[in-house]
Formats: sequence, structure tokens, C-alpha cells
Amino acid sequence: MGADNQQERLIKLGLNLGLNPETAIGWIIGFVDGEGCFSISLVRQPNRINRKGYKTGYQVTHEFFVTQGDKSVRVLHELRDFFGVGRVYRNYRHDNHKEDLHHYIVARRNDLLTVIIPFFQQYRLQTAKRQDFEKFAQCVDLISKGHHKTPHGLADLLEIMQTMNHQKSRHELVSILRGHTPDIRDIG
Repeated sequence: MGADNQQERLIKLGLNLGLNPETAIGWIIGFVDGEGCFSISLVRQPNRINRKGYKTGYQVTHEFFVTQGDKSVRVLHELRDFFGVGRVYRNYRHDNHKEDLHHYIVARRNDLLTVIIPFFQQYRLQTAKRQDFEKFAQCVDLISKGHHKTPHGLADLLEIMQTMNHQKSRHELVSILRGHTPDIRDIG
């Protein structure tokens, strides 16, 4: 996102929200600080280890998302329009909540590397979410270099991941990937 293009988008966002461009940046930072998440996840793929991206038996995924209820979905579309990447999805509720949830999600690695991460490096988050973002950016960089495709590299990612977003400890899996157990496919 070029500087001129970003300024144009800030002006449009500000107009849509009734804010000036400088205040619009603060609004984005505050909104993501309160409602956003930077997430790195693992999906076990033990039967796909012959595929290029699954040599360790795990698929690593990454996403930036912001969640809002049905009544406030408009602001997610504003974020989507501002960043120019990602999508807004509806999560139909079938529980005791009164309204469906919507998620603005950016998961494409190139979009994260060229739009989302540079924006939040330039305009820093103000809460503890800043540390999660910095770890997220580090993980996405490692993933983009293919570091996650070896047991040692995956263990490096896990050590970072277990300190993000109140994750549960992954010490057992890290130990297995570091070589304490010869076959990672035995992980349950």
C-alpha cells in the first residue's frame, strides 16, 4: 500500500467514520487493540507427510482477524476497504448469543507481509497485543522462508506461539520436535 494510496484510504475511512485522517489511524489502532487478533495455528496432518508443505506432519496457518457482532459489521467492511485485502465472513450463531458474529480476516501470506504487517510496524499497537503482533510478524517471516518445514523449525515456531494470545504450553510437542522422540507422527 503506497503512501499516497494509504492517505487516500485514510481520508475515505475518516469521512465514512466522521474522523480526520490522523484520528482514523488512531481509530484503527484502538479498534484492533480491542477487537483484533494475530494468530498462528497448527493443524495436524499426519497422513499428508509426503506433500511438500506437510513434511513435519503439521500445517501451519496464520491470520489476522477482527470480530464484531451483526449490528457493527459496517466497521469491518471499513477496515477491509482501508487495507484493500482480506474478506469479511459471517459466523452464523447457533448458541445463546443474540446476534451473528462477523470476522474480517486476512490470511494470505503475501497480504500479511505486504500490507498488514508493515502497517502495524509503522503504527504501533498500544496494548499487550503489540507483543503478540511482533511475535506474529516474526512467525510469518519464518514461515515465508520455509523454516516451519523441518521439525527443528517447527519447534522454533511453537516456542514463539506458546507465548502468544494466552496459548497453552506446547513444551511436550516442542520436546518431541527437538528430537526426544524419533517419529513425530506418533504425536496424538
